[in-house]
Parts: sequence; C-alpha cells; structure tokens
Amino acid sequence: MKAILKKVTLLGIILTGFSLYAQNRDLDNYRQPDQRGVGVFEAPKDTISTFDGVQVRVGGASTLQFQALDHENSGAVPLAELGSNFNLATANLDLDVVLYDGVRMHLRTYLSSRHHPEPYVKGGYFQIDKLDFISEGFLSDFMKHTTIKIGHMENNYGDAHFRRSDNAQAIYNPFVGNLIMDAFTTEVGAEVYYRCNSGLFGMVGFSNGKLNQSTVKNDANGASFLAKLGYDKQISDDLRLRVTGSLYNTGSVASSYLYSADRAGSRYYHVMEAAAATSDNFRSGRFNPNFGNKVTAIMFNPFIKYKGLEFFGTVEMADGRKHSEVDRKSADQFAGELIYRFGQNENFYIGGRYNTVSSEDVDIKRRQFGAGWFMTKNILMKAEYVKQTYDGYAVGNVLEDGEFNGLMLEAVISF
Repeated sequence: MKAILKKVTLLGIILTGFSLYAQNRDLDNYRQPDQRGVGVFEAPKDTISTFDGVQVRVGGASTLQFQALDHENSGAVPLAELGSNFNLATANLDLDVVLYDGVRMHLRTYLSSRHHPEPYVKGGYFQIDKLDFISEGFLSDFMKHTTIKIGHMENNYGDAHFRRSDNAQAIYNPFVGNLIMDAFTTEVGAEVYYRCNSGLFGMVGFSNGKLNQSTVKNDANGASFLAKLGYDKQISDDLRLRVTGSLYNTGSVASSYLYSADRAGSRYYHVMEAAAATSDNFRSGRFNPNFGNKVTAIMFNPFIKYKGLEFFGTVEMADGRKHSEVDRKSADQFAGELIYRFGQNENFYIGGRYNTVSSEDVDIKRRQFGAGWFMTKNILMKAEYVKQTYDGYAVGNVLEDGEFNGLMLEAVISF
C-alpha cells in the first residue's frame, strides 16, 4: 500500500510539472539546469524581482552511458572481466518553489542511481535573497549583496562541485567522470554569502559534519566550518576571470564523508574490481583518503574564459586522522581542464583534463579527452576517452600496477 501511495504521489508531482510547463520556468536567483547554467557557479544574485505569487517549478534530469572500458593489474588479484554495454539509466527529480519574494526552496530526489536503484532524497535547502517577509524593505541595502542558505544540502566547498555530475544532472560537466578525489558532501547547516560590485565575494558556513543524521550521543558530536573567498568578474565582452580559495575544516566528527558522500556512484562501472568481489564497489575509479574524524581541506580554483576557450583548475591539499591515530595523513590533488567551445551558441566543445592524486606512497593519474554536442539547450551528447593508472600500491592489492582505459558515451537530458 505504501509503495502504491509513493507512486501515486510521484505521478501527481510529475503531472503537475507538465501542466505548469507552458508557464515561465525561469526563477529569480537561480542557476538554470540546462546549457545556460554551464559556467555558472553559485546561483546568481538578481537585481530585479519577478515575484508574482507562489511559483512551482518541477524539473529533472535523465542520463545514460555506454561503457567500453578495459582494465588490468599486476595479476596478483584477478580482475572481473569487463564487456561493452550500457550502464544503469539514472534520473533526478527537482522541485523548486518560490515561496515569497526573494525566498526559494530547492529539493532534489534521486529517482535512480548506481548505488540506490530506488528513489531517495539527496537534500534540499531554503535560499533567502530578501527579508521582505519580516517587513518590506527590511535590511534591503544589506540584502542587495547577501544570500543565505539553510538546509540539509550540498555544502559549498571548492568550485569543482559546480562542474561535477550529480547523479543524472551531468549537463554542467564537460566530461563523463568527476575528479578522482571527488569532494562532495551533504550536511545540515547554513551558509551566508556577500558579494561586492567589484567582483569580490565571500562565504562562511557551518554544518553539523554529518552525512547520516543521528541524535545518539556518540554520533551527534562535531561540526564543520566552511569558508570561501573569491573574485569573479566579466573583464570584457570576451574575457571572464574567476579565482577562489575554499576551506573545509572539522574539529572532530563521528565520521567524515567529504570524499565518500556521493551515494549516486562513479560513472566507471566495475573498473578495478576483483573477480571474486561479492558486491559492486560503487565508487570504482575514485580515491577516498579515509581521514576518519578530523579533516582539514583547502582548495584553490582558477577559471578563465576568453571567447570560446576556457581553463578550469583545481589545487587541493587535505589532511586528517582518526581518533585512534596520532599522525595525520595527507592527500594532494591537482587537475586542469582546457575546453574549447564553438559553433552557434557554443553548442559544440572539445577538451581535455589531466588529474593527479598523491597520498602517502600512492599516486593515481587520469587523462580524459572529450567532446560534446548540445543538440538543444536541454540535450547534451558526450564522448570521452579515459585512461587511469595506479602506482605505489602494495603487492597483493587489487590496484597494484593497475590501469583502466577506454571509451565512454553519455546522453544527458536536463530541464
């Protein structure tokens, strides 16, 4: 009975979305979930309000990959045999509701994902860009530059998470896979942004440091502090420059999931998995430094776009330890993306990404070469060649002298 009610409710939401589709779907202070959102990071701060009562926007995304990858290692641990075929189709359902002038709610549900084929809520938040619900014009001069976000939400550490694939929402990512060390987590907290007209902006935030919520005393302790300082300016019609530095720090938490919180899973299915494995390693192809309870991570991201040519970089330094450990482990990540967008409305692109991770005695390197075609602003076709190598792993480890490489194709629909 519960399953039937869930399906009926979901169908009602979808049908409501279709009935509203003919209406204006553009919202204030909102990153568009289509090609218009490419190159956008934090949701923009609009100066003119279009509020005309409560507005409900139902959207979503659907993505499918064809995978043709091979892998190998030292041979000490036999690997699963890979074939060429389609991965599981993934889907998201997005609900964005304008509740009042300058107040919006966002909720994302994963309808299907590699790790969870059943629907479950990723997270959501309230975004406040005006305080007119207190009284009209309340702190209006301050709020012209300020945004407040509160919720169980994707935390704003670094800029790389704005270009990653979030389950089925893959239209912002010019490649198929995310970074090797995929910094992404959803925690309960709040973030406050302040943007200057000069292009300077800053953010401070706090969260409870928990992916899985609990009120049990031993699990309920801890907090995370987040901060970001940056400069983002359209220097001329042809040139845009953005540079940011970000911090994520936990004093002490029950368990940090900064590099393992993505429950959707990696795009590279079953790579480097042992033939004897009894379950799917849904994070295959990624690296989690397993810091444990205390984590400090710093990320720097330059973004430069001149006409159709853009560069996005990641320099990340992280360390941490478990309660039972004395010394802190460290992990460093470097990544550079060079993309050239061309054609009418930049609907074609080619590019490459080089990504390395070093932690203790382990080194992982990945090269990606990709191309894409925006058939419409809501439909993207991608092709990617990827090669990833592993060095420094101990004898007998499944990743000893490991490597995977091959072709990925991906179709993305987002609206």
